[in-house]
Amino acid sequence: LKIDVFRSSGPGGQSVNTTDSAVRITHVPSDLTVTCQDEKSQHKNKDKAMKVLRARLYDLEQSKQQDEMARERKQQVGSGDRSERIRTYNFSQERVTDHRVGLTLHKLTLVLQGDLDEIIDALTVYYQAEILKQGN
Repeated sequence: LKIDVFRSSGPGGQSVNTTDSAVRITHVPSDLTVTCQDEKSQHKNKDKAMKVLRARLYDLEQSKQQDEMARERKQQVGSGDRSERIRTYNFSQERVTDHRVGLTLHKLTLVLQGDLDEIIDALTVYYQAEILKQGN
């Protein structure tokens, strides 16, 4: 924090012109500046400026966190476009297609009854390959 004191301006007569009662506090990392010259005493102005600065820094941090959460949420949800489909269940052809790995099985009733081993194995291989790609 960088704290500057100076003479306040405006009405107030002789006391305003002769005392350094106004306070300017600058938060160096964020370059946020708060000025206070409402009170007659430098200490009261400093306390008031610190409260205002604390509130502004809190608001700034809150907005950063909200932006980050919104960005993460948007990444997770997707756009709802048909190109983002994961799996298709075609009942008339007794077919299940997992579009992430390109796996098509012609045993829909077995999959719906819980026989997911082939799908899980294919997804495991796919995600392990993705992790290896990211590691290199």
